[in-house]
Amino acid sequence: MKVALLTYSTRPRGGVVHTLALAESLVRLDVEVDVWTLGRGGDTTFFRPVAENVGVRTVPFGARDDESVGERIVRSIDVLAGAFAPHRASYDIVHAQDCISANAALPCIRTIHHLDYFTTPQLAACHELAVVRPTHRICVSRAVAEEVRQGWGLMPTVIPNGVDAARFTAAAEDEAGRSRWRDTLGRYVLALGGIEPRKASIDLLEAFARLKQVAGFSGLRLVFGGGETLFDYRDYRAAFEARAAELGITPEVVGVLQDDDVPTLVAEASVLAMVSTKEGFGLAGMEALAAGVPVVARDLPVLREVYRDTVAFASDAPAIAAALASQLAVPLNPDPGRALAASYTWDRAARAHLKLYADLLA
Repeated sequence: MKVALLTYSTRPRGGVVHTLALAESLVRLDVEVDVWTLGRGGDTTFFRPVAENVGVRTVPFGARDDESVGERIVRSIDVLAGAFAPHRASYDIVHAQDCISANAALPCIRTIHHLDYFTTPQLAACHELAVVRPTHRICVSRAVAEEVRQGWGLMPTVIPNGVDAARFTAAAEDEAGRSRWRDTLGRYVLALGGIEPRKASIDLLEAFARLKQVAGFSGLRLVFGGGETLFDYRDYRAAFEARAAELGITPEVVGVLQDDDVPTLVAEASVLAMVSTKEGFGLAGMEALAAGVPVVARDLPVLREVYRDTVAFASDAPAIAAALASQLAVPLNPDPGRALAASYTWDRAARAHLKLYADLLA
């Protein structure tokens, strides 16, 4: 079997991490896999090394200063579609991981990691077509699959994410790697994924301001890691910075990190805050659990499903502040979280995908 997996970026975002890990697990099952992606900013490969037996097909995508987000989305689809179309017949399975690559590769299988609601017309159209027009849909949680069923009357197959738990468990034992972050940042609350509306970064600011007023937490820092995106969040970032100034908080924004630096950054955190308003699975929090780090998560059905009772849930800024204070003072027992993270393996996810591919081909 020969499979094409398509994603929209080479940079570290959840769907891209998923695509690479799935590709590498499929080739361990003797599947031939090529990963197709757009290479922005001169990128010719992904943010991390990819197994040699995975084919990487990077399509050049130059920047244009004069185009809107909507125009960039349309051009992204057109460029990827134009490069992929001449090769499509050589694949038994075409599987896209986001709305941009799905629109570029239709007809295809599509993984719907989470659902968004866009006001930009081109984005709204991209999102809608990538839900209704694929030949089959996969979701990484039952909660998102149920959203698809309620919204469109479609029934996706549920295949949970995998987690590279061993990598983050090992980081917890890497004293040298952790000490570098400790010496630089001190004691910190960590958020991953950048500063953007879906990540509810301003909600976390508000919660952290409340937390700093609690005795014993005045020396804490708030750290944001990651943040590579195709979208334009400059207005939200400006609002974030203005609110931080009003609250007297100076967050540490470490930005996009080298892949090898992420596990120890997570492992050294006092708590990981994952307060997104939309998630499909919540991979960052699961990686934190693998490292034994307590997690405060937004109280969403999908995160209740995935995390069960291994994290503290909160629904607004005051509740997030209270949950952070609780986890910092008396964290939950880390052992159930470690066990849960270890139970989500990429090999299991790959076997489930391979069975689905075979059933669809049959």
